[in-house]
Amino acid sequence: MLDAKIPEGNLNSKWTDYKGHCKLVNPANKRRLEVIIVGTGLAGASAAASLGELGYKVKAFCFQDSPRRAHSIAAQGGINAAKNYQNDGDSIFRLFYDTIKGGDYRSREGNVHRLAEVSANIIDQCVAQGVPFAREYGGLLSNRSFGGVQVQRTFYAAGQTGQQLLIGAYQALERQVALGNVAMYSRHEMLDVVLIDGKTRGIICRNLITGELERHFGHAVLLCTGGYGNVFYLSTNAMGCNVTAAWKAHKKGAYFGNPCFTQIHPTCIPVSGEYQSKLTLMSESLRNDGRIWVPKKQNDARKPNDIPEDERDYYLERRYPAFGNLVPRDVASRAAKERCDAGYGVGSSKQAVYLDYADAIQRYGKIEAGKQGIHNPSSEQIKQLGDEVVKEKYGNLFDMYEKITGENPYEVPMRIYPAVHYTMGGLWVDYELQTTVPGLYCLGEANFSDHGANRLGASALMQGLADGYFVIPYTIGNYLADEIRTKEIPTTHPEFEETEKTVAARIEKLMSIKGNETVESLHKRLGKIMWDKCGMARNAAGLKEAIEEIRALKKEFWSNVKIPGSIDEFNPELDKAGRVADFIELGELMCIDALERNESCGGHFREEYQTEDGEAKRDDENYMYVSAWEYKADEQWDLHKEELKYDVVHPTQRSYK
Repeated sequence: MLDAKIPEGNLNSKWTDYKGHCKLVNPANKRRLEVIIVGTGLAGASAAASLGELGYKVKAFCFQDSPRRAHSIAAQGGINAAKNYQNDGDSIFRLFYDTIKGGDYRSREGNVHRLAEVSANIIDQCVAQGVPFAREYGGLLSNRSFGGVQVQRTFYAAGQTGQQLLIGAYQALERQVALGNVAMYSRHEMLDVVLIDGKTRGIICRNLITGELERHFGHAVLLCTGGYGNVFYLSTNAMGCNVTAAWKAHKKGAYFGNPCFTQIHPTCIPVSGEYQSKLTLMSESLRNDGRIWVPKKQNDARKPNDIPEDERDYYLERRYPAFGNLVPRDVASRAAKERCDAGYGVGSSKQAVYLDYADAIQRYGKIEAGKQGIHNPSSEQIKQLGDEVVKEKYGNLFDMYEKITGENPYEVPMRIYPAVHYTMGGLWVDYELQTTVPGLYCLGEANFSDHGANRLGASALMQGLADGYFVIPYTIGNYLADEIRTKEIPTTHPEFEETEKTVAARIEKLMSIKGNETVESLHKRLGKIMWDKCGMARNAAGLKEAIEEIRALKKEFWSNVKIPGSIDEFNPELDKAGRVADFIELGELMCIDALERNESCGGHFREEYQTEDGEAKRDDENYMYVSAWEYKADEQWDLHKEELKYDVVHPTQRSYK
């Protein structure tokens, strides 16, 4: 069993006690210690800003042209924090409990409680940076609801919360760049980790503009590179999101935790055709006010506004009365799939359900009429006033929907369907966010640590900023305090040279294939295998087929891929080829992990293991552990287990009814 190094003692005091006893590095020594940070989204930018502020010599790398292009910018709905501004019963414990329950009791108590503890600090930090959170009329910060909870704890900035939070972290990062504490390397992609005497001592990266390989030394390396949802090809992730940095670390000894735990988001714009390369998310915050329904009649071809109220099935409200439209993402996604599979889907593909704002517009319109002293308002006045309120809260989301679909969501219900969004799996890390490789850390979505088998909405931004601003500044000191006598290792060291040669040989091998099939088409084929057989529902037979199909696809990739251009130039097809090669290997491990876990939990739904009413059926007796996979050789992994102990929360069958 793996040791997560969770501090002893009462859950409420673990983090406080840890901070009081961890090793410190004095300011003069910090100036001599170099830290490499790969990825500059919320986790990476906040970590780089924090460590730079502390005095460490930081190098930050991103493959985009600016940290502002990180995919964190795409987050829409909000960020959770246990502030209890609404006085509706929220607390640190309630946020902790909701997160554990939402993850279907497959996350680590110590990490989740720490996350809940620091959540309130995150909001204060961001407000101080100038993040323009929405506010009530009196000036207090506003909150809204998200799935899986019965309180309002989500802070937001219209439908662009990620963008505003990233700009805040980016400003803090750029301040450290200007002060000379952080060196920024944009358009650089990490292609391997350098280990010397068993410790992480640097990285090999490729300058994506010139094609040149570079060596960089660091006393520690932090991977903040996001999730791997693009293994499915179609996902809500940006096209460039990839698993390469984490996968290279995995192949150098970092265990991969729970790779099969993938989040399917219930409110995405449905797939429109065979040639689509990306999906667009409609924020889960829309479920705060919207109502989800399908016609009660199968294959109903009528327009939504022509279907009377008594002929609509508000199926989430019917099945889960206590939470209604605010059930967690995995539950809402499976319910939508079940209705569509049963013949009640809508739209031309019949693979969609309605998200309707008519009731919310009416409700807000009447409230606004009362505020303005309008007695006996007309239906037109109510509609106009309600539209204005909804526009203020969700306007950019409604505009985005109309631009993509050509339909006005103020007048007709949105059509939505589940799609791949977030990945709960990632590199295994201990309580200090250190992987199984000494000196190699992993933060944010790239690690597995806080969300179990299903992430609650608005918790990704919370985890990324918690790890960067409030956790790693303490925990990395515990490691670096013993490294103050380690001088900077020259990049002419044999391990740097050998690792660079390995990277160069792989690139040359890719370019030498000169096959007939494009990287994009091979990626698309991988995505179809993954979605069909390791997607929203899995079964043993399908997973076994998928493993064989992926292995065959891998052979085809390495014998028939076509990459134009050359190595020593700007070549995005070459970059993409390396990433897809890693996705193929990851896809195989995801299917192996899903096949090994003979239970259903959260986003991992094995069709053989479900309750009578179609809910996920856990097996706590046999699978109450984190699956941590060690890479041994091609197509060969060893499984290690971290036992999950629940001292405070007692696992029960999840119920949102």
